[in-house]
Amino acid sequence: MIVTETQTIDLAEITVRSIQVSDMANNVYLLTSKKHGTQVLIDAADDPRAIAGLVGAGCHDCTLSGSLQMIITTHSHWDHVRALAEVKSRSEAVTACGSADEDDIDVAMDLTLDHGDVAEFDGFDLEVIGLRGHTPGSIALVYRDPQGPARIFTGDSLFPGGVGRTESKEDFEDLYHDVVTRIFDRFDDDTVIYPGHGDPTTLGAERPHLEEWRERGW
Repeated sequence: MIVTETQTIDLAEITVRSIQVSDMANNVYLLTSKKHGTQVLIDAADDPRAIAGLVGAGCHDCTLSGSLQMIITTHSHWDHVRALAEVKSRSEAVTACGSADEDDIDVAMDLTLDHGDVAEFDGFDLEVIGLRGHTPGSIALVYRDPQGPARIFTGDSLFPGGVGRTESKEDFEDLYHDVVTRIFDRFDDDTVIYPGHGDPTTLGAERPHLEEWRERGW
């Protein structure tokens, strides 16, 4: 079981904390509003105890039950939802995922998200980008830092070195199209990408390789 030390990124309005869990080194992200204490968890992948510690590190004089407002699942693959049921049972958080993935997740969703939606919280917003291909309902979440580059949490749809795994030529074409038109064509090179596994990257680091990815396929 991998549980790395908490990584913390201090931004203007929010603090981003992350840990890696499970033998697949899944990234779990927690966004906390500095002003309101509102917390949003992205991908309750594994190890509920470690996730509870992550949430606890982000709040002052609060509990898991009272501080966590939403748990967003970027896609339905099993390694990203293993702790979802327990974390949900211990909190009052709303659960959410992409609409097309809802039926493939064993935990009931309180709401579903589609491309172009905006999830509004006390202290910050998250824009939803649909990225079809890795799963039908994969989503990415965009936080626009008012004092720095945008931050995009891409699940398993975009990594350093390429797009996520797909099962067919058609799925790859969908994913590549969505990643290019909905992320690379819309955001600047300094935009930071936080993937579902591995280290962060930037669009500027990855942009020169887009044609290589297209030719390689997946």
